[in-house]
Amino acid sequence: MTNTCPVDDAHPYLRAASAGVRHHTRALTTAPAPADRAHLDVLHAHLISLHQLLDQLQPSTQPPHPGAGRHLATARTRLWQATAAVHDAFHQLPSGHRSAPATQCQPERLPDGPPVLTICQRHLRAGHLARRTTTAADLNSPLHGHSTTCAQ
Repeated sequence: MTNTCPVDDAHPYLRAASAGVRHHTRALTTAPAPADRAHLDVLHAHLISLHQLLDQLQPSTQPPHPGAGRHLATARTRLWQATAAVHDAFHQLPSGHRSAPATQCQPERLPDGPPVLTICQRHLRAGHLARRTTTAADLNSPLHGHSTTCAQ
């Protein structure tokens, strides 16, 4: 089955998501505001969705185009690192219920509210999937510099 959509109509939901992110970025440019937990929770969900998309695209791209597949695998790893950093930043921000920031996920405690439970559960689920296809060395490699997954 061939794709009958013209190029301009390909992947409309991805284009809409990108437009939403651009709009939000422009809004923050005109009226800067510090990040809050709700903001980082939504950003984390967006990054996880992008990570899952790359997780599905990379294996099907690898056989016919090995170079592109390696770059997608690297992008998936870097995106996971960005997702982990946003999750960590979320826990550094003060919650609405107390002045001290929560520094780590604490599943044995009642959450400070739905965002804490949601972001931590989402992060743990996605972390399990990330570790299924990526080595610990790749997940912990520096964000910049020589990539361990791409042939140079």
